[in-house]
Amino acid sequence: MPAKVDELALRVEAILFASGKPLAVGEVTSALGMTDFRAVQQALKTLVRTYEGRTTALELRRVGDRYALQLREEYVAVARTVTPMDMAPRTLKALTLIAYHQPMLQSFLVRMIGEPAYEEVQRLRGMGLIRTEPKGSTLELSTTRVFAEYFGIGSTKPEDIRLFLERKLGAGAATAGPAEAAPAPTEPVGVGPTPSPEAPPAEATTPAPPAGPAAP
Repeated sequence: MPAKVDELALRVEAILFASGKPLAVGEVTSALGMTDFRAVQQALKTLVRTYEGRTTALELRRVGDRYALQLREEYVAVARTVTPMDMAPRTLKALTLIAYHQPMLQSFLVRMIGEPAYEEVQRLRGMGLIRTEPKGSTLELSTTRVFAEYFGIGSTKPEDIRLFLERKLGAGAATAGPAEAAPAPTEPVGVGPTPSPEAPPAEATTPAPPAGPAAP
């Protein structure tokens, strides 16, 4: 039976919906103008249980120390039909890194491009270009068939996508973090307008993910 939702939980739900990205308990608390994070934490737990008991296309998922209100995986493809596909340079950069290093932990992406990684993962997932799977306290990221079709890659295998990116970007650029340019997409297969070809400045290189276990 779904947990009873009080006024605070509804306000927390509104904050998560409006943000469009995962938020930490402290961020939600601050957005509500509150100081008692424990009450917000309890409200989030209530919402998680509530969504688990609902028949809905949405889910409230905890990833590490953040909470995201998002579409369930099985409904992402349906939403993609009305999702804009134009991508800002930062989004294109995140997508290229994920495509090259997949399967890639979200915590690695955070180390490479910082906090915006959480928002970009949500955006790319909504576009149907990547899929996410829980992996410990983080997520494992990989590209979808839609990604391969969108960029005109004749395979969905990670090794073939990596080779494609190396040819487009150059082996050195790709292994160092293939974010300085992006492959020019061929005619997309029914997924909306072609993304902007603009790439991040060449001097803003992205380091390879550090060795060692991923931080949540």
